[in-house]
Amino acid sequence: MGSLSIWHWLIVLAVVVVVFGTKKLRNAGGDLGAAIRSFKKGLNEGEDETGKLEDGQDKSESSRASKQQDSVKR
Repeated sequence: MGSLSIWHWLIVLAVVVVVFGTKKLRNAGGDLGAAIRSFKKGLNEGEDETGKLEDGQDKSESSRASKQQDSVKR
Protein backbone atom coordinates (compact mmCIF):
# COMPACT_ATOMS: atom_id res chain seq x y z
CA MET A 1 0.00 0.00 0.00
CA GLY A 2 3.00 2.29 0.38
CA SER A 3 3.91 2.42 -3.33
CA LEU A 4 1.85 3.23 -6.38
CA SER A 5 1.25 0.49 -8.93
CA ILE A 6 1.13 0.86 -12.69
CA TRP A 7 -2.67 1.09 -12.53
CA HIS A 8 -2.47 4.17 -10.31
CA TRP A 9 -0.15 5.86 -12.79
CA LEU A 10 -2.40 4.95 -15.73
CA ILE A 11 -5.39 6.51 -13.96
CA VAL A 12 -3.38 9.66 -13.24
CA LEU A 13 -2.30 9.81 -16.89
CA ALA A 14 -5.91 9.41 -18.06
CA VAL A 15 -7.07 12.23 -15.77
CA VAL A 16 -4.29 14.52 -17.03
CA VAL A 17 -5.21 13.80 -20.66
CA VAL A 18 -8.89 14.49 -19.96
CA VAL A 19 -8.16 17.72 -18.09
CA PHE A 20 -5.55 19.21 -20.44
CA GLY A 21 -6.31 17.49 -23.75
CA THR A 22 -3.84 15.94 -26.12
CA LYS A 23 -3.14 19.12 -28.08
CA LYS A 24 -1.97 21.06 -25.02
CA LEU A 25 0.12 18.11 -23.87
CA ARG A 26 1.71 17.84 -27.33
CA ASN A 27 2.49 21.57 -27.31
CA ALA A 28 3.93 21.34 -23.81
CA GLY A 29 6.11 18.41 -24.89
CA GLY A 30 7.36 20.34 -27.90
CA ASP A 31 8.13 23.38 -25.77
CA LEU A 32 9.98 21.23 -23.26
CA GLY A 33 12.02 19.62 -26.05
CA ALA A 34 12.91 23.00 -27.52
CA ALA A 35 13.95 24.28 -24.10
CA ILE A 36 16.21 21.27 -23.54
CA ARG A 37 17.81 21.68 -26.99
CA SER A 38 18.39 25.37 -26.33
CA PHE A 39 19.91 24.60 -22.91
CA LYS A 40 22.29 22.01 -24.41
CA LYS A 41 23.26 24.42 -27.19
CA GLY A 42 24.01 27.10 -24.60
CA LEU A 43 26.17 24.69 -22.62
CA ASN A 44 28.12 23.72 -25.73
CA GLU A 45 28.63 27.36 -26.71
CA GLY A 46 29.85 28.14 -23.20
CA GLU A 47 32.39 25.33 -23.42
CA ASP A 48 33.52 26.54 -26.85
CA GLU A 49 34.13 30.08 -25.60
CA THR A 50 36.33 28.94 -22.72
CA GLY A 51 38.33 26.46 -24.81
CA LYS A 52 41.41 27.14 -26.87
CA LEU A 53 42.01 26.49 -30.54
CA GLU A 54 44.71 24.06 -31.60
CA ASP A 55 47.10 26.86 -32.56
CA GLY A 56 46.78 28.43 -29.10
CA GLN A 57 44.63 31.36 -30.19
CA ASP A 58 41.54 32.14 -28.11
CA LYS A 59 38.27 31.34 -29.81
CA SER A 60 37.04 34.83 -28.98
CA GLU A 61 39.96 36.27 -30.95
CA SER A 62 39.19 33.88 -33.80
CA SER A 63 35.52 34.88 -33.84
CA ARG A 64 36.49 38.57 -33.88
CA ALA A 65 38.81 37.94 -36.83
CA SER A 66 36.12 36.04 -38.74
CA LYS A 67 33.60 38.83 -38.08
CA GLN A 68 36.08 41.37 -39.39
CA GLN A 69 36.61 39.27 -42.51
CA ASP A 70 32.84 39.04 -43.02
CA SER A 71 32.45 42.80 -42.73
CA VAL A 72 35.27 43.36 -45.23
CA LYS A 73 33.64 40.99 -47.73
CA ARG A 74 30.39 42.98 -47.61
